[in-house]
Amino acid sequence: MDPVNHTWTQSFILAGFTISGTLRPLVFLGTLCIYLLTLAGNLFIIVLVRADSGLSTPMYFFISVLSFLELWYVSTTVPTLLRTLLRGCSPISSAACFIQLYVFHSLGMTECYLLGVMALDRYLAICHPLHYHALMSRQVQLWLALASWVAGFSAALVPASLTATLPFCLKVVLHYFCDLAPLMQLACVDTSWHAQIYIVVIGMINICDLVLILGLYGGILKAVLKLPSAASRAKAFSTCSSHITVVALFFGSAFIVYVGPPGIQAEGIDKIIALVYSLLTPFLNPIIYTLRNNEVKEASRRVTQKISFALKRL
Repeated sequence: MDPVNHTWTQSFILAGFTISGTLRPLVFLGTLCIYLLTLAGNLFIIVLVRADSGLSTPMYFFISVLSFLELWYVSTTVPTLLRTLLRGCSPISSAACFIQLYVFHSLGMTECYLLGVMALDRYLAICHPLHYHALMSRQVQLWLALASWVAGFSAALVPASLTATLPFCLKVVLHYFCDLAPLMQLACVDTSWHAQIYIVVIGMINICDLVLILGLYGGILKAVLKLPSAASRAKAFSTCSSHITVVALFFGSAFIVYVGPPGIQAEGIDKIIALVYSLLTPFLNPIIYTLRNNEVKEASRRVTQKISFALKRL
């Protein structure tokens, strides 16, 4: 790694993954297929929620907002991943690098808040069913969704701005996108203070949000266990299982990378784990929310019938 002068116009080099020449095309095509399927799956949910009146409930509104977020989230890092898989080490300007860093963490923080809002929605639906529609009106839904985005993009300003102002003496980023830890390794100064700030900001937001989600699901569990029949308990749990799966995938992998031991970055394991929350989770979200969901299946059938009827009339 060659030392370079610290200027705003400097460029970095994304190292990506070390893959042999014969496997590189296969990995590239596999990643591209997953990316395209992720875009298609999340677009499908957005269009379906908008097109079918049967899904005009707060739960599906927030699922569609999550799908919209995932479209941008996966598109922030996967194009650079594909480029490094296709060409090997790829240059990226400092401006593009810091913008990617900020947008990626903004969307990640937004998803944290949004998953908390979705847990609150399920809590109100199950624990306060009589007042649910009054408490979760359309205006409240919009405000909660907007607040998640504003809070996410505001919180990410701290780590992104601190990283962008560091003096960099090296330029090879040992990752497939610009992230906090790989960039700090290139700095000319001691970044231990910055690392502590990042852990406090990112770690505390994640921990507080996860505690809130667990607390809400604790209340849901108590309410569900009081239901008289096994069928009603199973139905209540089924509406929460998809969300719990997404929370476990997202928070579990994020905690390991950003709050885990330093050896993770040193061994390069962080790149592999980062694929879980930056590519795998957005890919699985549409599957998780539709595979066992009879309402979505029925809505898909209704929309398909409408489209078929419209095409026959043409």
